[in-house]
Amino acid sequence: MHAVSLEVTRRAEPAEATFAAVAEDHLDDVYGYLLYLTKNWALAEDLTSETFETALRRWRRFDPRRGTHRAWLLAIARSTALDWFRADARRKRREERSEAGVMDTQEHAFGETFSPELEEGLRALTAGEREVVALRVVLDLDGDETARLLGITVTAVSTRLHRALGKLEERMRHDDVA
Repeated sequence: MHAVSLEVTRRAEPAEATFAAVAEDHLDDVYGYLLYLTKNWALAEDLTSETFETALRRWRRFDPRRGTHRAWLLAIARSTALDWFRADARRKRREERSEAGVMDTQEHAFGETFSPELEEGLRALTAGEREVVALRVVLDLDGDETARLLGITVTAVSTRLHRALGKLEERMRHDDVA
């Protein structure tokens, strides 16, 4: 019984938290997550703005029994990014091949803290693998929160993370030998 009350205490957030305080506390996490998903700092900034605009509109509907403010914001960020990816895919299908987008390779896609070899390894992962790495490793969400956010099982989260880290390890080992 005591362990249950500790868990509730650990997950509980102040009921009187203001949107401004929550936004300030989690801005870097949301931006970082979107940067990992998009690999584009400008797009990540735009999607971060959209995420917080949506969160502000939905602020009164936040239910602390369903998760933390952080998990709630990351779920909105994920939805915002997926909407953007869908719209982008539709737009690309309508455009001519001559206007295919070219990513600026001079920019660090994942931030300046990673080596070029690690960035290349992250680029080689699927979007789903990058997302799990971002949530579990970079943002340090637990398996349950990550599973809820992605709409998959905890086992699937573990499997996806294991495979992604294995690919990164293999790539880094290969780069060390080369």
